[in-house]
Amino acid sequence: MATTSKNNTSATKVVIPCRISFANIFEAKSINGGDAKYSVSCLIPKTDKKTLLAIHKAVEAAKEDGKTRKWGGKIPPNLKTPLRDGDIDRPDDENYQECMFINATSKDAPQVVDRRVQPITDPMMVYSGCYCNVSVNFYPFNANGNRGVAAGLCNIQFVRDGDRLSGRASAESDFDALEDEEVLGGADEDLPDYLK
Repeated sequence: MATTSKNNTSATKVVIPCRISFANIFEAKSINGGDAKYSVSCLIPKTDKKTLLAIHKAVEAAKEDGKTRKWGGKIPPNLKTPLRDGDIDRPDDENYQECMFINATSKDAPQVVDRRVQPITDPMMVYSGCYCNVSVNFYPFNANGNRGVAAGLCNIQFVRDGDRLSGRASAESDFDALEDEEVLGGADEDLPDYLK
């Protein structure tokens, strides 16, 4: 369930409970040759109506802000908005099925904390596939002919583990536990001639 952050009264800021993907949260990364940014994709199940409504309201508040500050008193047609449908925009990625998603970015590093709001500095502890609360501030933009509402990445709170989305196997899936007397190698077997 989405909430506004506890010390925040801004209508454009939302704490989103989600599964994270493409988590570049400990080191800024340049995408398509642009400025290096911290970023994360927030996957929100379509069944989480409360969170989706909170995001909708925050985006609408950002549109109203943009109408007066960025777009000359009116909301432009074909405005780009940050909430996207995983079934339409990423149909070949099973992790995005039945989800809406937001790509949030920031030039500044987000604070990453655990369930007790203690700092996490180990990038292996918060990864693509785990579940987090992500605070996002929605803001209007008007740049190079593009107008819309973007999602600014604020902070991240780890909630619980999930299956990694990196495509990389975990050590637990690659290896069995060894007894103290076990060593490398296996039993003698017949080898092909080129290995003898």
